[in-house]
Amino acid sequence: MEGDSITLYPGVTDILKYILSYKFGVEGPLIAFKDGIHSSVNYDVSNERFKGRLHLDQTGALTISDSKTSDSGVYVLNIIGGREDQVKKFCVTIYPRLPAPDIIRTCPQNSSSSVSEHLEVSRCELLCSVVNVSAVSLSWYKGNSLLSSISVSDLSISLSLPLEVEHQDNNNYSCVVNNTISNQTTYLDISTLCQSCEECPCCGSVESVMRLVISALVAVAAAAFVVEDIRSRKGEQENREETSC
Repeated sequence: MEGDSITLYPGVTDILKYILSYKFGVEGPLIAFKDGIHSSVNYDVSNERFKGRLHLDQTGALTISDSKTSDSGVYVLNIIGGREDQVKKFCVTIYPRLPAPDIIRTCPQNSSSSVSEHLEVSRCELLCSVVNVSAVSLSWYKGNSLLSSISVSDLSISLSLPLEVEHQDNNNYSCVVNNTISNQTTYLDISTLCQSCEECPCCGSVESVMRLVISALVAVAAAAFVVEDIRSRKGEQENREETSC
């Protein structure tokens, strides 16, 4: 993982009998050298790669600290001495640290449908996303069961994966992003995310329409009450007139 230390081991004993030289790339620059008890490390002066991050110990092991994704590649170790010279190659891949996936609520695609349809909607549409990733998979899980998954190879892009659940669903859902050696998980809180309209732009419009409908119903009921009250008063007046006659 990015930020970890990497150690390349020569795998030879009696290290004083050998001359070791490490290169970054087959035709790359010399980054470490050991001749008996004497050793030295170098960094690529042109871009200061490995500056202050190389250590060659007495066993001939080379450690690269605070690794970066740009440190990925082939390291070549030439071992001179003994019965015959040896060449060892180390293929190193440094993976970036994964961000935690982000889960948001999205608007239903039929946001322009009638109010009655909105009132009957009992499902919550969600989107799990992760940005600037490469060589990863993004997956939705229901408990330990895989629901859906999407993968990307070497391109650094953004990934998104939708999910639809019931508002009253009590199952445990999680969104997981993972590569070869690590993963990050975000758990879904249905009770918070699906009961609030804050994360869904269209909810506000639906809520406004619902308020208008309720206000209209209240207004109609009030008008009906006034009309009925007038009729009742008129009827009482007529009764009094008949009685007086």
